[in-house]
Amino acid sequence: MFLDKIGGVFIPVSNIEQASDWYCDILCFPKDGEIHFGHIYVLPLNGQNIILDSKIFAPEHIHKVPAVQLLTDDIKRSYDYLKQKNVHITTEIENGHWFNFEDLDGNIIMVCK
Repeated sequence: MFLDKIGGVFIPVSNIEQASDWYCDILCFPKDGEIHFGHIYVLPLNGQNIILDSKIFAPEHIHKVPAVQLLTDDIKRSYDYLKQKNVHITTEIENGHWFNFEDLDGNIIMVCK
């Protein structure tokens, strides 16, 4: 009845234009994607997509724990890159394998080696 994979993870954002530009910038994606229906922007990753959605935004919908885990093969380089981009990092590199950061709305994203 269902396929054995997840198509995407929704992240509630308050401003779809600002959020899509910010995510494209930190993920090194071109900023040429389309905003669908005036409130959805899909970041096509290799596997599950990140779906930014301003229609579902409300302060109580913000992810206070990681709902998305971005993978890296160099945790220190990723940490330093986000610091250089002035991204609000909420943890240090933990156990040499992961750290968390916030997007513009306060959604927590994990980076993991």
